[in-house]
Amino acid sequence: MILCCGEALIDMLPRETGAGEDAFAPYPGGAVFNTAIALGRLGVQAGFFCPLSDDLFGQRLRAALDASGVDHALSPAVDRPCTLAFVTLTNGQAQYAFYDSGTALREMTLAELPVLDDSVRALFFGGISLVGAPSGAGFATLCGHAGDRVVMLDPNIRSGFIRDATAYRARLDGMLARADIVKVSDEDLHWLMGAGDLAELAQGLRDRGPRVVIVTEGAKGARAFHAGGVAQAAASPVAVVDTVGAGDTFNAGFLAALDEAGLLSRDAVAGLRGDALTAALSLGARAAAVTVSRAGANPPRRDEL
Repeated sequence: MILCCGEALIDMLPRETGAGEDAFAPYPGGAVFNTAIALGRLGVQAGFFCPLSDDLFGQRLRAALDASGVDHALSPAVDRPCTLAFVTLTNGQAQYAFYDSGTALREMTLAELPVLDDSVRALFFGGISLVGAPSGAGFATLCGHAGDRVVMLDPNIRSGFIRDATAYRARLDGMLARADIVKVSDEDLHWLMGAGDLAELAQGLRDRGPRVVIVTEGAKGARAFHAGGVAQAAASPVAVVDTVGAGDTFNAGFLAALDEAGLLSRDAVAGLRGDALTAALSLGARAAAVTVSRAGANPPRRDEL
């Protein structure tokens, strides 16, 4: 099982009522939650961990996981409200306003962390769950308990959500040192590494621990930097409705390809080279293209690819 560890929340997406008034509609979401949903829909054995509220929004989250075949047995039910993310769109690009104080996610305790058994073969971390306290420290602790499992990290940086950049960077440094695979957007890479050439910055990020660093550049496609060089895959051309969940779906496609090829071990990831990486990047790009072609985070099932 690939266990996705991180935020589950409700995306409040902009809509228009029948009377023509602006409104927001609730949809299950969160970067790590979306990756788990996408993995389940691609036919991968997937699990999800995050404390889930026992409120009506938490019930929606559990129902969505069930509908996509994602195991959430490790996610405790807690008496704290669900995080809300209000989404606005500008030319299809999503911007977020988070309401997270005192929530099931933000106030996660170390006592709520799961015990990892042999069914968990890989761990995925990322998103806003790594930013705040105490939740960020909890997920970093769980990453430290990964043992010999593959770890993939997508920080999915939301700069407007960061209140203590020093603490956040320190937390990411520790997780980057443990991660086997790191996926960043070009914007994420510049936030982490500063100005400069993307290829040089990606290699610099590899020097901090990961065996594979993937850089996504929207319509330009994605590159994977590895010990043997660089693999690349083009983005699939599509009419974009919005970008909500695109990177999360890409992550799932990439992991699904490695899983199907029998390459989801630390030794295999360390030895990844051109053809295998190109195939994984391509599946990620094809899956993401379906997601951006329709409203909201709605990843494809395998028969849609």
